[in-house]
Amino acid sequence: MAMEDGQGAGWPARSHDEVRALLTAPGSAFEMETVTIRGVPTRTWKHAPPTLRALLEASRGHGERLMTIHEDERVSYAAHARAVAALAAELVSRGVRAGDRVAIAMRNLPDYPVALFAITALGAVAVPLNAWWSGEEMRYALDDSGARMLIVDAERHERLIPLYGLLRHLGDVLVTRATGTLGRPATALEALIGPPAQWGSLPERPLPPVALAPDDPAVIFYTSGTTGRPKGALGTHRNLTTNIMSSAYAAARNALRRGEAPPPSTPRVLLTVIPLFHVTACSAALMGAVASGSTSIFMRRWDAVGAMELIERERVAVTGGVPTIAWQLLDHPERARFDLSSLESIAYGGAPAAPELAKRLRAEFGVWPQNGWGMTETMATVTSLAAEDYLARPESAGLPVAVADVIITDDEGVSLPVGTAGEVRARGPMVVAGYWNRPEATAETFVEGWVRTGDVGRLDAEGFLYILDRAKDVVIRGGENIYSIEVENVLQAHPAVSECAVIGTPHRVLGEEPVAVVRLIPGAAAGETELQCWVRERLAAFKVPAAIRFTAEPLPRNANGKILKRELKGLFRERFAA
Repeated sequence: MAMEDGQGAGWPARSHDEVRALLTAPGSAFEMETVTIRGVPTRTWKHAPPTLRALLEASRGHGERLMTIHEDERVSYAAHARAVAALAAELVSRGVRAGDRVAIAMRNLPDYPVALFAITALGAVAVPLNAWWSGEEMRYALDDSGARMLIVDAERHERLIPLYGLLRHLGDVLVTRATGTLGRPATALEALIGPPAQWGSLPERPLPPVALAPDDPAVIFYTSGTTGRPKGALGTHRNLTTNIMSSAYAAARNALRRGEAPPPSTPRVLLTVIPLFHVTACSAALMGAVASGSTSIFMRRWDAVGAMELIERERVAVTGGVPTIAWQLLDHPERARFDLSSLESIAYGGAPAAPELAKRLRAEFGVWPQNGWGMTETMATVTSLAAEDYLARPESAGLPVAVADVIITDDEGVSLPVGTAGEVRARGPMVVAGYWNRPEATAETFVEGWVRTGDVGRLDAEGFLYILDRAKDVVIRGGENIYSIEVENVLQAHPAVSECAVIGTPHRVLGEEPVAVVRLIPGAAAGETELQCWVRERLAAFKVPAAIRFTAEPLPRNANGKILKRELKGLFRERFAA
């Protein structure tokens, strides 16, 4: 019988060491082998697809199963593969060769994975651009990457029309979903491969021949750029396909911990609400979905009611992305109107999650919460946390997957003892090759196979990672370090709080003080004094926010779901001016 915390009385049935040994034994699905990557011996998944081209070819076997749903467009795997082959042939005819960069700038559409797989199947490098960027921001990335071709939707195309003449490398532009004139020498994508409804009628054809290796470059994902110019993280085919096995391994680990057999790789329906220009959606979600023959539903924009309608109608099993999405589903006043019983898991990463979130998801939705930690520089998953292990350690970011190593170091790179806070470093086949055309930044961040994350964290005795904060976000009050995530987790647990952020403001004597910005759940009430008392009852007095400002608007976030704390400083103008 399940316990109140969602854990069975016999849990855990096996230790983590036992589970790892069973799952990675020779001949098993998760068998590992050591491969030298950029001069560093690295544990890899032996049975991961070697390249995105190999993944695409295998996906043909899913036939008429639906690959994507977008509004009234329903595209099968067979139709998708035909569209990819048609577009790949077009790219070759336009001079695209292995190593060339081809940018993608569009919202989540069925056209997006077609472009991604067509580009990478040729050995060219896909450059997903942030669809929220301004024209100037996209112009920077197009120039920085040296993209010779752009596949773009109509909205992004309109932003770029005044800037096309300034781009140094760009030649061809293919525009999808255009409703009027293209406005420059450009070609409608539909003129080359037709609209999604016609992809299934395209001729069956082989992909253009090309030789690919797992560690060939496949993508350039730009970092969020919260400070300075974004840097392009150069990801390989192995980086992306590693996530397929890492996600499956995490699911099998959860089952064995419960005393059950690992679940088979069965197709499910996923509601994907995170943009595909982010590694969480493209690498951690899409790659596994394609491998398993699952269906990805794309929304034009996030809307809680619209999401619940889709979950009910399409029998969605998995959704998530960032914690905000889970909170909005939980707190929505119309939630009871919808049948959400198909949900099995709500997964999120890319932003800290309050411990209370996992408990509420299990108690109110009956789903298994799932979290994890990674970054653009690791092409997503390094650690995973789900099910009973999540409920037992809701503050954790999870346990590294079997092919990953995580250590905590001091500023000189010396490994620190268990429980000591320091910089998080990660190693494994998911770590990217470096930054595009940034040799100095690459040398500083990537050291002998390890990526220096800039995150502050600690490991417990079993190897679970706890992210305490970004190094630059630590508030130092009178010489005492305050990790904002700790205060945010406490505030988030208050029943009236929807979301919050803690930042540091200058103080003449103490150096800094913590302050908070809070958005309340609609219809709920709480004042500054009440929330300060709430924190004081749960944390040391020096961690209590010295001031709290309230906002009715959602907190500003970047495309990765991280709160843009610099934009909140204006709410404390008098403190910064003091």
